[in-house]
Amino acid sequence: MGEIIEINGPIVTVQLPAVRNGEQVRIGAIGLLGEVIGLDGERAVVQVYESTESVKPGETAEALGHPLSVELGPGLLGQIFDGVQRPLPVIMEQSGDHIARGLAVPALDRARSWPFEPRGDLSAGDAISGGAVLGEVQETATIRQRILVPPGIKGELVEHAPAGEYTVDQVIARVRDTQGHIHKLRLYHRWPVRRARPYRARVHAADSLLTGQRILDTFFPLLKGGKAAVPGPFGAGKTVVQQQIARWSNADIVLYVGCGERGNELVDILETFPQLTDPYTGRSLMERTLLVANTSNMPVVAREASIYVGVTMAEYFRDQGYDVVMVADSTSRWAEALREVAGRLGQMPVEEGYPAYLASRLAAFYERAGRVETLAGEQGSVTLIGAVSPPGGDFSEPVTSHTKEIVRTFWALSKELADARHYPAVGWDESFSGYVDIAARWWAEQIDPSWAERRTQALNLLAHADELGRIVNLVGPEALSQEQRWVLEGAALVKEGVLQQSALDPVDSYCSPEKQFALLDLVLKVYEQGRELLRLGVPVEQISRLPVMGSVRRAKSAYPSDRVDELKAVDREVREAFDPIRMEYSAAEEKTA
Repeated sequence: MGEIIEINGPIVTVQLPAVRNGEQVRIGAIGLLGEVIGLDGERAVVQVYESTESVKPGETAEALGHPLSVELGPGLLGQIFDGVQRPLPVIMEQSGDHIARGLAVPALDRARSWPFEPRGDLSAGDAISGGAVLGEVQETATIRQRILVPPGIKGELVEHAPAGEYTVDQVIARVRDTQGHIHKLRLYHRWPVRRARPYRARVHAADSLLTGQRILDTFFPLLKGGKAAVPGPFGAGKTVVQQQIARWSNADIVLYVGCGERGNELVDILETFPQLTDPYTGRSLMERTLLVANTSNMPVVAREASIYVGVTMAEYFRDQGYDVVMVADSTSRWAEALREVAGRLGQMPVEEGYPAYLASRLAAFYERAGRVETLAGEQGSVTLIGAVSPPGGDFSEPVTSHTKEIVRTFWALSKELADARHYPAVGWDESFSGYVDIAARWWAEQIDPSWAERRTQALNLLAHADELGRIVNLVGPEALSQEQRWVLEGAALVKEGVLQQSALDPVDSYCSPEKQFALLDLVLKVYEQGRELLRLGVPVEQISRLPVMGSVRRAKSAYPSDRVDELKAVDREVREAFDPIRMEYSAAEEKTA
């Protein structure tokens, strides 16, 4: 037991003998929770996860004997936690709408029992090690949670519980290690959040993460186990993009971490997610979802911890062989928490006041993404997608620039596109993906061999149109030739018929890979057939005014993903509209000749 010496906002100096760096500490009469981040002899610097208002020097401080850790076991799915893994619904029952300080609530329900099914090929006397599966619990209708031996435990299985109902606190196995110590294993275990969970090896697989969003999947793809960033200024639609990813991605588990964002945005997520239906199972989306809510008005230190709490839970489900997507909104607010704590500690600021270790902290976080072979021999993945909120949309600021160097997929949101009501406002000029060559193999095998070629054609068309747009702004459209005007028309078709996608449209909110390619192929065929007509002397205006052009633009909302074959009817409609014009001008050309 020790005592408080000095208080500086969330940074508290305590006299606490024998405490270790990184250890959790409970301070003050109300029992605020904190974490040791510095030692000077018997003095420890503690960052506190709650407001230190009314706490005074001389009050007690107690070391808890373990670092900041999370509870991992049945009962995680469908939960809403705060930044240090306290369940918010339980807190609301105990303290109302405002979180009482010093409230200690276990993450997992100690009273609820779970149907445990032991592994049939395990028996007393077997050798067992960390990561091995002891049995399974049917946590939700769609997710069976595997009960794992905690990493680091190895020895002889002395006892293995039979099938039955168990609470998370009850012992379901005992293991004797090589020193003769008996380890009691339960349905859950704890793991320190700042230490990555171990695995056998990284796996270089080529399985695409499909989000149902055409601009992401088709133009700037991401793989399962990859790392991506969604930077954009205020109002560009970062939150909606991330909600769409969380809702529609083909992952087994989705983890959404609201880190320092506005309370009204998180409230909208907390209210809408439980009402959403999982498109892959037809059941509630919350059956495969975890939410970590840490708004901007919550303590800044808890905001810094929430990212690590989220990724540790993601790694836990990865270790069970699941594909997990974690969305962090936003890493800019997390970096601001680092900056505030560093300032209170008197550390030397560098770029825009951020600490010198900002880049390394960002890299260490994103490095926890990946597809791996687990300790149990299965394959699982963690895909990390972090939102970045650069002030004023300046992508050269430190958090965005460092993140850009780390991630391999960069979905840059454009304020200009958002102002033009073009959503998702992902700019094709600043975005990139380092996974295109790998994703191309998947698209070629599963969808169409010409995917890579069609994608390149569309991006080249958009780039050409952007160049012509600058000319139009300088000298007007009269300076353009017919072919150049058709380039602008073709790019507009790509933007309106493929890239634009409404999250509120019940038909177009999700787009299957088959439909994505069919729409892209349809639009490019229209552009190519139009170029043929131009060579015959057909004016651009005559082609643009054809009613069929409106049908092409509306195809994305007219045909759901399960009616892709009907898009071929639009292709026929285009040919039927173009053929008479082609015949008319071909005949006129022959007469002239």
